[in-house]
Amino acid sequence: MTHHSSNFTKALLLQAFSIPIIMSLSDNMLLIRKKKDLSQAELGRIIGTSGDVIGRYERGDITPSVEVVSKIADALEVSVDYLLGKTTLELDKQAVKRLEDISKLPDDNKKFVLGLIDMALRDFKVKKAHAS
Repeated sequence: MTHHSSNFTKALLLQAFSIPIIMSLSDNMLLIRKKKDLSQAELGRIIGTSGDVIGRYERGDITPSVEVVSKIADALEVSVDYLLGKTTLELDKQAVKRLEDISKLPDDNKKFVLGLIDMALRDFKVKKAHAS
């Protein structure tokens, strides 16, 4: 087993147990692509390259440009930060759209919505603490 495939296997196991980990761009690309049931050729076609190039990115043989990373993130429906391993928070397009919509609200409305979110999070944390 190669070093890369060993790391990928560990990452799959850790993700299966919902353990947040930071992985490399190549590992994240491979993991997310497989999770979305896309072949290398399909992802390549979506972003305007070949499956062979996607394979080289996933093996870490070559590093994509910033523009290509952005295209890959869009195609895989994740943020660039998630794809690069800068965060373990996977935001889908719908979550990002909601955050964008909230940010466009007038300040009073934004404070109200964020207050509701804070209240719901506090309630969840209290219930979780009492369940333990």
